[in-house]
Amino acid sequence: MKICVFGAGAVGGHIAARLAAKGHDVSIVARGPHLAAIEKNGLKLLHGDEVIQGKVRTANPEKQDFVIVALKANLLDTFAENAAPLLGPETAVVFAQNGIPWWYGLHAKAPDLSMLDPGKKLSKAIDPRRIIGGVVYSANEVVEPGVIMNHVPNNNMLVVGEVDDRQSSRISKLREALEQSGMSSPVAPDIRAVIWSKLIQNLATAPLCTLTGATVAQVRADPGLSSLSKKIAEEGRAIAQAYGINLALVPQRPGGSQSTAALHHKPSMLQDFERGRPMEVASLLLTPLPFAKGANLPAPALESVVSLIAYRAAEKGLFRPAA
Repeated sequence: MKICVFGAGAVGGHIAARLAAKGHDVSIVARGPHLAAIEKNGLKLLHGDEVIQGKVRTANPEKQDFVIVALKANLLDTFAENAAPLLGPETAVVFAQNGIPWWYGLHAKAPDLSMLDPGKKLSKAIDPRRIIGGVVYSANEVVEPGVIMNHVPNNNMLVVGEVDDRQSSRISKLREALEQSGMSSPVAPDIRAVIWSKLIQNLATAPLCTLTGATVAQVRADPGLSSLSKKIAEEGRAIAQAYGINLALVPQRPGGSQSTAALHHKPSMLQDFERGRPMEVASLLLTPLPFAKGANLPAPALESVVSLIAYRAAEKGLFRPAA
């Protein structure tokens, strides 16, 4: 199949390398020294003792069977502005982001999510019929330009699903391609349950790690931080349940747990903060709050942590609050 990975950084590059190694016609969109290295030496994935490589194309975009968008949610404007050359009549677009996705309100009850699609760029550029939801469980790092290291060998998963949860032929084809490439992609009865499960996992650790500079393991080892983490997770689960989300429907990772085994690996939010990169504050942290308000649920722990992160990120120029 023709598959474009738009945003072939750590996570996107992992997916692209796997699919290309299995013979799919894979093109990527990347930038900077990472792109230059891939054009010169190809894309390399270090997966435990295994080195996974495949030929990927980096130029001449053309109509694709699938586009997997692995950009962070706060960078999706770039995709909206450059999507058209990739979209044929039947092209499906997989949005594989953390947090609440911009399309969440299609076929589901949700508060106003316009902050996730400023100026409606995405809704204007992407026909809703193209959209496939995606949730990635995979810890990766670009260790040098063109080279990606996976920190959880044999415990990587990309869950995909239609926005109305029907089991379509295109979903079956995509899951099959991912499974054959070595990326677990189990059937998901409810893609929004998977979104909330991963979101709650992130809410309970990423903000606290970012505020303290600690790893997930250090947060869990500290009694005070661990208690606060559990309170945030409890609030997240209550919000999800108020919207009819059944978290029991979430498929398990190959290793049998949803949380990453790389507990000493810094969450991406902390990495972004330390490296001065734009942060996913809206989709990961701000958006759950209007869900809570809409359900008349108190979320004091989450509100406090989100306020602190939003202030620090804005002060550092890594997040622009809505006017």
